[in-house]
Amino acid sequence: MSENSSLPPPAAEPVPAATPSAPVPPAQAVPASATASPWRNPWLIIAVAALGLSGWQWMETRLRLADAQQEMAKRLADSDTANKENRIVARQAQDQVAALQAKLGLLEGKLAESQSQQASLENLYQDLARSRDEWAMAEIEQSVTLAAQQLQLAGNVQGAVLALQAADSRLAGSSRPQFIGVRKALTRDLDRLKSLPQIDLPGMSVRLESVVTAIDTLPLAVDVRPREESARPAEVDGGPTSAWREMFKDAWREIRSLVRIQRFDRDEPVLLAPGQVFFLRENLKLRLLNARLALLSRDQWTFRNELKAAQTLLERHFDAQNKSVQTAVGSLRQLGGAELVIDLPTLNESLSAIRSFKATREKDTRK
Repeated sequence: MSENSSLPPPAAEPVPAATPSAPVPPAQAVPASATASPWRNPWLIIAVAALGLSGWQWMETRLRLADAQQEMAKRLADSDTANKENRIVARQAQDQVAALQAKLGLLEGKLAESQSQQASLENLYQDLARSRDEWAMAEIEQSVTLAAQQLQLAGNVQGAVLALQAADSRLAGSSRPQFIGVRKALTRDLDRLKSLPQIDLPGMSVRLESVVTAIDTLPLAVDVRPREESARPAEVDGGPTSAWREMFKDAWREIRSLVRIQRFDRDEPVLLAPGQVFFLRENLKLRLLNARLALLSRDQWTFRNELKAAQTLLERHFDAQNKSVQTAVGSLRQLGGAELVIDLPTLNESLSAIRSFKATREKDTRK
């Protein structure tokens, strides 16, 4: 309350009776805006609404930014994982190539050693070629020695058989009785070689090469599509029953086309990216090439393991219903059942007989 309300009212002055009373002025009206609530001001409401909208947009922007950052971090992590896997696969391929190159180097070293020994034998042949008999015996010794080396290094049984047969024919043509002991030794070694089981190494190598060549054209299991039903010839019948039957068949075919039923007699095929398909085919080729090297070196354990791994890859990732895949799997299965390791005899008896004959001739010459 104001100070005027606390003071006592002034004493009323007497009003003359004759004087008319002056009109009392009406009380001044109080503005409605002075007594109303401040929330009725539209500008204040607009300002508060704008402030709330700005705050909501700021929070929404912050949430979207956080989601975008999380998504970006996830994609970067996935990309790093894929890159690491690709590097691991590439490193494994490089290691396998290096191992294959090392084995090739070892075989080349053995071949060089064999060629060096052959050159030494040729020099020896020239030095010992003094007479007809000595010349013939030197040639026979050289051929038998080379056959023995091929038999021990590469398991070339057929080459050893041909070499012994040629040596025996050469001695038989001379008709000399002093060659009988050498011919008997050659015949015994020849019989032992002929009794061995035949292993067609060149043929097996060609079959492996054909499978390697077909790898790039073999279809994957994930690429298989259901076969479409062949169009059946329409029945020639003009009756209304035939028309209703054809309408029912068409509707049934439409319903069946909406459902795909596919049977797998093995585990579900793995979905592979194009880059992974390339590495799958290259890995399969490396397996088969490694098996081929093991075949040439008669490494039974490595040969069967590599063929088994290649067969597993074919059966897991490629279309088992395809004839080319079935042919490749059948070839690998047959090759894996072949025996590479056999007890190869030596040609020491023939070589000993030849050297004994030469030593006897040298003693006779000295006398």
